[in-house]
Amino acid sequence: MSRPEHIAPPEFFYNEEEAGKYARNTRMAYIQTEMTERALELLGIPEETKGLHILDLGCGSGYSGETIEENGHYWTGMDISRDMLNIAKENGSSVIQGDMGDYLPFRPGSFDGCISISAIQWLCQADKKTHNPVTRLRKLFEALFGCLKRGTRAVFQLYPETPNDLEMITNAATHAGFTGGVVVDFPNSKKAKKYYIVLMCGQQKGALPQAQGLEVTDENEGIKVDKKKYKDATKPSKLKYKSKAWIFRKKERQREKGMEVRPDSKYTGRRRSGKKF
Repeated sequence: MSRPEHIAPPEFFYNEEEAGKYARNTRMAYIQTEMTERALELLGIPEETKGLHILDLGCGSGYSGETIEENGHYWTGMDISRDMLNIAKENGSSVIQGDMGDYLPFRPGSFDGCISISAIQWLCQADKKTHNPVTRLRKLFEALFGCLKRGTRAVFQLYPETPNDLEMITNAATHAGFTGGVVVDFPNSKKAKKYYIVLMCGQQKGALPQAQGLEVTDENEGIKVDKKKYKDATKPSKLKYKSKAWIFRKKERQREKGMEVRPDSKYTGRRRSGKKF
């Protein structure tokens, strides 16, 4: 199957029809939510800290933004696709249209962190004659370094096509002043493997976060596989996205992490009047 970035530039690929399919895809919603949860974890925010302002680059229809809100923070999203943003706006999201490889229209020190899910690999493509991937990546990270508060992090989840893409992205980030590196979850699994670039803005204590699923590999290689973790990482939830059962399960997981969660009531999972899902 062709990678989306090989078919058309993102502002054309995610047209009204494709954006609608994306927003209705429950499997996509599950995957995006899980990757956003992981990205927030990699930001290194203390569990007791709430009310931070997070930048979501390539926010799309707002799946990742909803997860940010559910974790007790505020967010501002930016995406190049107007049709994707129209869906996000229907849910009252704070979003703006823009090309993150061109500019970031934010004041210095505006954000307490940044996440980006499945978006930065698009910058590795030259969609126009005037596009130079190295130049566009450097512009992104230089602008991002400016609008983040010192001591914060940025986490980019991506699907790199080649090792050269990873090297090009990390080199551009280092050139802008970031430190950090690449975290690969479930590195021995073809289905569950996920790449995260964890960038640190300013001096920070501690090492790079540890990857998940390091023990997961092929059974033929003679290494024990944690089948439960492998199943959880590769298969979408059987519960309908945003259903009452899905919400109860998510709240229970948040309680297990020690997060503050509103008490369950008869109103839990009930649709609000006039709100679209």
